[in-house]
Amino acid sequence: MSFKFEWNAFADQPHNVAPRLERFRHHLKHVDTYLTLFTSNLHLALPVLKLYLRNLKKMYGQPVQLENAFALSVSPHEERNQEVIENLKEAGVKHSLVRIPSWEAGKLDYYGKFLELLHKNGIDFVIALLQRREDVTFSSSWKTFVEAVFSRFNKICSFYEVGHAWNRTKWGVWDYKEYLQLALPSLNLAQKYAVKLVGPAVIDFEFHLYPPTLNILAFDKVSSLLYVDRQGAPENSQFGMTTARKVSLLRAIVDSSGLRGRDLWVTEVNWPLKGTGKYSPASGKPNISEEEQANYLVRYFVICLASGHIQRIYWWQLVAPGYGLIDSRNLPWRKRPSFSAFKTMVKLLDKSLFVSKIKDKKAEIFLFNKEEESFALCWTKGPAFDLSFERPVKKVLNRDGEEISFHPQKITIEENPKYVFFS
Repeated sequence: MSFKFEWNAFADQPHNVAPRLERFRHHLKHVDTYLTLFTSNLHLALPVLKLYLRNLKKMYGQPVQLENAFALSVSPHEERNQEVIENLKEAGVKHSLVRIPSWEAGKLDYYGKFLELLHKNGIDFVIALLQRREDVTFSSSWKTFVEAVFSRFNKICSFYEVGHAWNRTKWGVWDYKEYLQLALPSLNLAQKYAVKLVGPAVIDFEFHLYPPTLNILAFDKVSSLLYVDRQGAPENSQFGMTTARKVSLLRAIVDSSGLRGRDLWVTEVNWPLKGTGKYSPASGKPNISEEEQANYLVRYFVICLASGHIQRIYWWQLVAPGYGLIDSRNLPWRKRPSFSAFKTMVKLLDKSLFVSKIKDKKAEIFLFNKEEESFALCWTKGPAFDLSFERPVKKVLNRDGEEISFHPQKITIEENPKYVFFS
């Protein structure tokens, strides 16, 4: 089954061209695939549950070193590539991710110029390989594309994410067996070109797809496109699962597979923005204000990284009108509040030690040490309120790194995260 591929250049994703009826027919025809999925997950249910409960019990109770944990994805912008690099450097980023679509296999020179620029500026990057339906139906062309990318860039790039958001039919893959068929050739090619693989790049909270793929595909890093935007704030729950619970469950699932202990990366996350029209990758409820995006960004990173279950997060992406840290619709480019929030977060939390989380019914309070400094990063999901700390406070920075006035005995906690430094 194949439909003409259509790319939405405004939102950086494919149009969903397959009619619902055709998708339903395909799923009905391959019902045995879903029975296999159910069976493969059923025997893992008890060990996963035990690990999940253990993860929840330990979470935020142990120190976590945040090292090389903050990453920011980018795309080439031709004559403005140098500006992209400068903005990456200003944000304090040393790790990035660049997508290369299979349908642009003839443009490797174009991508190569940008990747060389990243490399020369000391920015490590992952290359994410994007697929379409033709890559499944004509697998030889996909293998040729993968080998061309590996052979071209293996001297400057070590990690490659194989496939992208394949549990959404608009990306061309219609079930997990098709993804296995797509990804398997990359194993031998990775050995041939001495590169490492990242995957399975499942999008959203569809964790049942990990066991049957991880038991066959031995990825060097396990990746998830763990969006929670449709729930709003990252503390909100989906089927009773907050972001914190989701990463605990994902860690349990990976550790119950053949890849126990393998690093977990979130290779894509963002919140789309209100008022961006055709540039937004989503419609309706997921779209939020720029201020909310900046708040949720910091809160998501801290919730995930301080858990100890996620080693690195790649925000998608630096420059994009509908969701990026920088709005490129007009010149000069405009840095959104989320850019300052990201920059401040990296400056203060990179190479810090998460120590513990203070239990409080109204606030989220995470304690960190960095060099000679001790500080709390705190916020509330509800109404603002005043909070007294047991330790004397010497300085308070807002979400964007600006020093703000405060009352020595009570700090106002709001939805905007604050950094509270102790004497």
